[in-house]
Amino acid sequence: MSATAVFALGGLNSALAGTATLIATAFTLSTADRWIKRRQPHELAWTIAMGLFAIGSACLWWAESTGWNLFVFRMFFLTGAVLNVSWLALGTVYLLGGQQLGNRIRQFLVYLSGLATGIVLVAQTKVEIVADQFPTGKEVFGVAPRILAAVGSGVPALVIIFGALWSAWRVLRKKNPALSTGAQRAVFSSGRLATGNILIATGTLVLSASGTLAGRFGEDRAFAITLLVGVSILFSGFLVASNSTREKSTQRATQYLASAASWQ
Repeated sequence: MSATAVFALGGLNSALAGTATLIATAFTLSTADRWIKRRQPHELAWTIAMGLFAIGSACLWWAESTGWNLFVFRMFFLTGAVLNVSWLALGTVYLLGGQQLGNRIRQFLVYLSGLATGIVLVAQTKVEIVADQFPTGKEVFGVAPRILAAVGSGVPALVIIFGALWSAWRVLRKKNPALSTGAQRAVFSSGRLATGNILIATGTLVLSASGTLAGRFGEDRAFAITLLVGVSILFSGFLVASNSTREKSTQRATQYLASAASWQ
């Protein structure tokens, strides 16, 4: 392959990763704005998750534009392969299992995130990072970081997919979309909520498909494509699902009344 063709491919990968970064950043700002206004714990979990997605995408963008180095790969691996899906799944736990279960999982996840960050950032490497070659965890790291990536991505992805499909099925049957009565939500558009949940499950599947696409497009192109498409579908699902429910909260009602009284 000529140098011109290689440069063109790198430019396309950089554009894909850059677009994914911009979408993930918009997603982060959207969920952060909703959390600031509503203080719902699942929205904080989504904000953290999408912030991690944005960092991972930005690392890929930087590497495809200027070349890989060890620090950029460590950050890409940590945020993109180990942490982000777990925090995204925490939002699902809050919605399905209620705040008490979600808080317990959050405490464990905070500890696990700190442990994983320390391991990945100081883990010894097996090979040198080549600036123009896409590195993989299997080639670069030993057992511990790779186990963290497998557990941190695989199990939470199943939680998100199961939770989204469960909620979609339940809401179409006119039942509480959560697993716990403590997570009761008032649904005013069942079709929209079901569609949003299906989009969320689809986006998670797409993000998990980089290994399948790698054989056809190459590792860097597969990650760039799955990041862009997966985050876009997730964002669409969030926007659709978040506008289909109303939280039953005495605290929010009180806030609204207090706000109305302040204008009198």
